[in-house]
Amino acid sequence: MRSHYCGQLDTSLIDQDVELCGWVNRRRDHGGVIFIDLRDREGLAQVVFDPEQAEAFGIADSVRNEYVIRINGRVRHRPEGTVNPDLATGAVEVLGRKIEVLNQAKTPPFQLDEENVQDDIRLRYRYIDLRRPAMQRNLRLRAHVCRIMREFLNGEGFIEIETPMLTKATPEGARDYLVPSRTHLGHFFALPQSPQLFKQLLMMAGMDRYYQIVRCFRDEDLRADRQPEFTQLDIETSFMHETDITGVMENMIRRLFQEAIAVDLPAPFPRMTYAEAVTRFGTDRPDLRNPLELVEISDLVKTVEFKVFSGPANRADGRVAALRLPEGGKLARSAIDDYTAYVTNFGAKGLAYIKVNDLSAGRAGLQSPILKFLPDDVITAILQRTKAATNDVIFFGADVSKIVNDALGALRSKLAQDLNLYTSKWRPLWIVDFPMFEYNAAEQRWASLHHPFTAPQIDDPVTLAANPGQCLSRAYDMVLNGTELGGGSVRIHNKEMQSAVFNLLGMGPDEIREKFGFLIDALQYGCPPHGGIAFGLDRIVMLMSGASSIRDVIAFPKTQTAGCPLTSAPSPASPEQLRELGIQLTRPAQPEAAD
Repeated sequence: MRSHYCGQLDTSLIDQDVELCGWVNRRRDHGGVIFIDLRDREGLAQVVFDPEQAEAFGIADSVRNEYVIRINGRVRHRPEGTVNPDLATGAVEVLGRKIEVLNQAKTPPFQLDEENVQDDIRLRYRYIDLRRPAMQRNLRLRAHVCRIMREFLNGEGFIEIETPMLTKATPEGARDYLVPSRTHLGHFFALPQSPQLFKQLLMMAGMDRYYQIVRCFRDEDLRADRQPEFTQLDIETSFMHETDITGVMENMIRRLFQEAIAVDLPAPFPRMTYAEAVTRFGTDRPDLRNPLELVEISDLVKTVEFKVFSGPANRADGRVAALRLPEGGKLARSAIDDYTAYVTNFGAKGLAYIKVNDLSAGRAGLQSPILKFLPDDVITAILQRTKAATNDVIFFGADVSKIVNDALGALRSKLAQDLNLYTSKWRPLWIVDFPMFEYNAAEQRWASLHHPFTAPQIDDPVTLAANPGQCLSRAYDMVLNGTELGGGSVRIHNKEMQSAVFNLLGMGPDEIREKFGFLIDALQYGCPPHGGIAFGLDRIVMLMSGASSIRDVIAFPKTQTAGCPLTSAPSPASPEQLRELGIQLTRPAQPEAAD
């Protein structure tokens, strides 16, 4: 139906006849001459209709925005003074001879150039939202990213293999989406949170190097970088140490950024231990573009009378830390109050601070409600350790370590965003030496920090069982600009160690057999050492495109309540469907609340 895409027109086609198809982006009537900006996925073309072509002119006069049309015309130079240097096709236009309306369009619920369209409206009319050039660029970038990944991995000897979507529920850290079975009444499949066990089984099968761009499902609370269904690049290898795996993955990510968006990432990526990251930045996914750091001051305040500081400083699980904001003295009291309210979202009870109005004046040059509780020598030590200067402000966190780290880590990020403190554009790194386990005090049991198939750094199950809290894992996360791009590990490859880990997690023999019997059996038939990683494709494209949410790089995402306004999913099942599945609702389906 067409000879060219709209965005392909240039001066090489002058005096050639073309046929174009697309949507009316804009129609203008200038003194009896009608201009139509015709849009398709490749760009815009200006088409001109004059009254001499009476039939075509009449049709052109009747079209409106978003009509789907086909035109025939001849390419010519734009008149002098009308060239548009901001448009790829801005040096030419098409003199229209024929026009055919392929489909009319109602007035859309929003204009494609509107900036502040409500998210629920965008998602309800996603097919219109996706017509916007920014969204089209994002999805084309996504396709380009997938192509580069595949080319790299194919070149490295990886084999693309699909794993099941209907599988067995396994503990991956979130709730499963369950699918009832009609042929096995009362039994359920689970949609995979990841292909973790299947890719390990593929290594046991001798596939050696596997990858898959795969959909995964997690029934968890959502946020900007999470969706109930998401896409990851899943990778597994055999006979490779973690340094080998991370080396290959670095090469892939460097090539990806260079080819997709012409960004050269450093070689090699820096490495940082989990302990150092949490101590310095309050998080295991630090944004190294942000120069702010947490400073430990617990030792300085152990003996002060100010119990807010001395209490946590003397607890084994407590911490007192400072965060210096250079030139932060300019902050108004209202801004500090806002940041105080912000950190309470992360469990903090408040946000103590000291303003350094004049460092040379000693205590007299400081401003803070907590100064009266601190002796001079402690104040001096804090100023020295934080390297405070005149016009700085120092924020403090004092509580159990997790709350201090979460609150000050979030504050650190918030300050960088609000005050544009970033010192570079791209800062990748590897986080390594994660704890193998974390203790769940509420349930009084150990839990895997990553997942229960991650290998420990020690090979002896007895030593592991004796000191689970001291054991580090062979896990590694790739972080870029404060976002975890991917996480992986070397896996457990023998039955004894895997059983020991399950036991530490509180699983008895019957539970292990019921949930993981197939894995334990497979480990006895010649399992090679193996490891892998999974990258969040949505997050990678989000960062590359500059989008603020992964919803802007997914064609048909869900809302914050895991619903789809476009299709009104999820929706009630019919009584006939429920009878077939042997399901009876104890409560009737509730009407959906608006998002």
